[in-house]
Amino acid sequence: MGHTALEVADIFRLHGPAWRQTQRGHLSLAQLKVMSAIEQCRSAALGGHVLRCEGCGTDQIAYNSCRNRHCPKCQASAARRWLQARTADLLPVEYFHVVFTLPAPIADIAYCNKAVVYGLLFDIAAETLLTIGGDAKHLGARLGVTLVLHTWGSALTHHPHVHGIVPGGGLASDGEHWIACRRGFFLPVRVLSRLFRRRFLEALQQAHRDGRLQFFGEHASLADAAAFARWLAPLRQCEWVVYAKRPFAGPESVLAYLSRYTHRVAISNSRLIALDERGVTFRWKDYRDKGRTRHKTMTLDAGEFMRRFLLHVLPGGFHRIRHYGLLANCNRGACLALARQLLQVPLQDPQGPPPCDDSQDTVRPSFVCPHCGHAMVIVLTFTRGETIRAPPLQSTP
Repeated sequence: MGHTALEVADIFRLHGPAWRQTQRGHLSLAQLKVMSAIEQCRSAALGGHVLRCEGCGTDQIAYNSCRNRHCPKCQASAARRWLQARTADLLPVEYFHVVFTLPAPIADIAYCNKAVVYGLLFDIAAETLLTIGGDAKHLGARLGVTLVLHTWGSALTHHPHVHGIVPGGGLASDGEHWIACRRGFFLPVRVLSRLFRRRFLEALQQAHRDGRLQFFGEHASLADAAAFARWLAPLRQCEWVVYAKRPFAGPESVLAYLSRYTHRVAISNSRLIALDERGVTFRWKDYRDKGRTRHKTMTLDAGEFMRRFLLHVLPGGFHRIRHYGLLANCNRGACLALARQLLQVPLQDPQGPPPCDDSQDTVRPSFVCPHCGHAMVIVLTFTRGETIRAPPLQSTP
C-alpha cells in the first residue's frame, strides 16, 4: 500500500468486497454494517464540509466519520466525552483493577450466544465483587464497580473478559461511615475466582434450561440437557482466571487507564505494519512469553484478518461499559454524594482536575489549520454522496 499509515479501513476497502462474496450466509447483518461503516468512514460517501483557515486562507476538505463503535478511527473523541462525564465520579481513595476471564470452552459457545454469555459475564462478575465485598469476613461494605468488556486477545482471537475498576472501600450497611480496604490489598483473588466459577456455571445451566442458548456445528450436541451437563462437569474443576493488578497510583492514573481501555476496539490502526501480497502484518503481544520477546509481529491472510476482526462485533444495543453498586446509574449521584460526605471531601475536590480544563475545552476550536495553527471555519457542507463541483470562492481582501 502507498499509505504512510495503514488503516483497517484500507484492508476492508481493498479486500472486503471480494471476501464478502465468499462469505455469503456466514456474516451477520451487524458484521456487514460494521464493514460498510469502516469502509465509508471519512470518505465522500458520508458527506462532509469544506474548511477555511482564518489565518492563511488555506482550504481543506473534511469528510464525516461513521461513528461506529467498532471503528478504530472514531473512538478517541467518544472516549474523551465519556471521560469528562466520569471525572466527577472519582473519589480520593485507592482504586483497584480486577479482571474476570472466561475459560476457552465457554468462549467457544459464547461466539454464537454473545448477548447471553457476555451479559452473564458482566452480571456474575459484578455480583461476585459485591457479594465478597459485602461479606463482613472480608470488607463488609457496599462497593462501586465499573466493568468494561473486551472480547479479544492481542492476536485478535476470541478471548472474552471484563476489566473491573473498583474504589478501595465502600459504604457501611448503616450508611453512616466509609469502610476502607487494607492499603494495597483489595479482596482475596482465590475467593473471587471460586464464587465467580460457581455462580457463572449455575447461571449458564439455567440459561440452557430456559432455552436461551443456541448450538451449531461441533457444539450442536450440547442442545441436549444431559450432554450439556457432561460438558460442564470439567469446568467445575478447572481454574478460572480472576486476578487483581496493583492498585492505581491515584485518580489521575485511573483516568489515564480508562482513556486507553473504555473505547478500545479489537485492534488499533497504530498496530498495523503492512498490507502486501503476503497479507496483513501487525504487532501483537504474547502474554505467555516474558521479557522483550513478548512483543512480536504476525502476518495473516487478509480474509483471516477480517474474519478475526469481525469476531468482536457486539450485538446491537449491547452496552460494553456497565456500572454496579454505588456507581449504578439509578443512584450514582446520591451514593457518591454520601461517600464524599463520609470521606470529608471538600466541595472543590483538590485531587480532581482543575475546573479550568472544561472551560478550555469549550473554547478550543474544533478545527485547527495544520499549516499555521489558526482556527478553521466551515464555509461549505455537502451531504452523503454529493460531490463538490468546484473549489469554494476565495474571499478577496
